[in-house]
Amino acid sequence: MMPYDTKSSMTDPQAKVLAPDGADLFISYAWTSTQHQQWVHLLAAHLKMLGYHILVDADVDYGDSLTGFMRKIRHARHVLMIVDENYTVRANNAPDSGVATENRWIAESCPKKSEAWLTVLFKDNPRHRLPDWLAGTNPKGLYFNAYPDVGDFPGSEQLQELWRWLEGLPANDDHATTIATLRERSARLERHALQSSTTRWRDPSLSGKEHFEYSEAPRGEFTFGFGEQEFTLHVSECGDDSIYLYKDPIEAVGVLRPEAAPEDDLAAHLSSGRTVEPRTGETAVLMNKYGALCLVEFLSVRRSSSSPYVAPSIDFQWQVVAGT
Repeated sequence: MMPYDTKSSMTDPQAKVLAPDGADLFISYAWTSTQHQQWVHLLAAHLKMLGYHILVDADVDYGDSLTGFMRKIRHARHVLMIVDENYTVRANNAPDSGVATENRWIAESCPKKSEAWLTVLFKDNPRHRLPDWLAGTNPKGLYFNAYPDVGDFPGSEQLQELWRWLEGLPANDDHATTIATLRERSARLERHALQSSTTRWRDPSLSGKEHFEYSEAPRGEFTFGFGEQEFTLHVSECGDDSIYLYKDPIEAVGVLRPEAAPEDDLAAHLSSGRTVEPRTGETAVLMNKYGALCLVEFLSVRRSSSSPYVAPSIDFQWQVVAGT
């Protein structure tokens, strides 16, 4: 028997099918010491935090039969034996112990299960001793032995191995991912980094013109200028030929409408609200946190469309007002 099988459980229906009361993992261990019990319960708690349904003796409700609880072994998707040296002693020499009872149930269930159903976790067991019924099988297990004299302690790497076993992945992840896949992942990360980089959505010039597909930019923002003359244009989709323009990243926004205020009094066109809705051909007024002003003319506004997908976009030009 090889408890840690490299076969994917996706191809093994027996490894994935759960009975109604089945758990992802049943943990079998010996009550060697209070410290050992705490370690096991901490490991179980960590796996529960990952979202797994774990059965360990701490989950026995008051009034429940421990033997009945042990019978749930047969319904678990996986069984993990935490084998310290005391575990082997009790499994072999204490037939009335909980460990021996669990081992009888595990041994009886093994022939009906996939090879990936059971694995062994060695802890405080440097000689890797096993219960007699497993002797000679030479199972590949999980090694959580600590060697304090050389500063060698189990950690995230061992937990990764445990997770890989639970998910039916190959034991050695060095061979699980091909070079081609690693290269594609690297390229994917680089493309995402370039797309989300703020440098792509920034221009230090005091005036300029831009085609802006704002759904691609972080928070739909484009920044221009620098220092006290820096402005951030924050927009989102509105109507067929209009957008929402937000004051959030700066201080205030407005739309230049000569009928409402003198054209040379730009501050008078600022709105007290959070947004304005400039249309194609209109000019917006922006005021930053330093009180400087900028004019932004919206040359075109394009809504998103599907079949094929076209990102929403605007064409605009800006001019930071000198002397403001």
